[in-house]
Amino acid sequence: MNLQTGAIISLVLTVGGGILLYNPRQYAWIGNQTGYSPRQPIEFSHKVHAKDNAIPCEYCHAGARKSPVAGVPADAVCMNCHSQVLKASPEVRKIADAVKRNRPVEWIRIHKVPDFVRFNHSAHVTKGVACQTCHGPVETMARVEQTRHMSMGWCVQCHRQYTKNPPKGMKNVQAQVECSTCHY
Repeated sequence: MNLQTGAIISLVLTVGGGILLYNPRQYAWIGNQTGYSPRQPIEFSHKVHAKDNAIPCEYCHAGARKSPVAGVPADAVCMNCHSQVLKASPEVRKIADAVKRNRPVEWIRIHKVPDFVRFNHSAHVTKGVACQTCHGPVETMARVEQTRHMSMGWCVQCHRQYTKNPPKGMKNVQAQVECSTCHY
């Protein structure tokens, strides 16, 4: 390592350490939005859909099993049922208007990990990890709320627990804890 490279590394570590010492709480719980439950542009009750009507998560969040992103359902998915059911409801009319105008509803994302973290829904869903493990009891929520703090320590603890004691029906679970598994 030459002198210039050493100086740059030293500067980065000094500045980065100074920031953490100045305000360590700012970085201690990156991703912690526990209790975050914003009003959405359309009132949507997961309780009514997932619990009362027993609609499986993957009906609306079809990407969860085959993609890194579970995704927000397209408005047309809502209209699969609501073109017939409760179509006069003011909330359903908002969705129908969005479809008619060919403009997606601008839902507010609730569960979000930092940009330097990669989370793959399909890797978890295909292994049998229940949606509620990370998202909490969404099927009981009239308005979705982030119930888990989703910190790195929380994720690592879960990975270690699943590797040691996989839930019933899960076999050969090797939940990785190497940095590159989840970090860019």
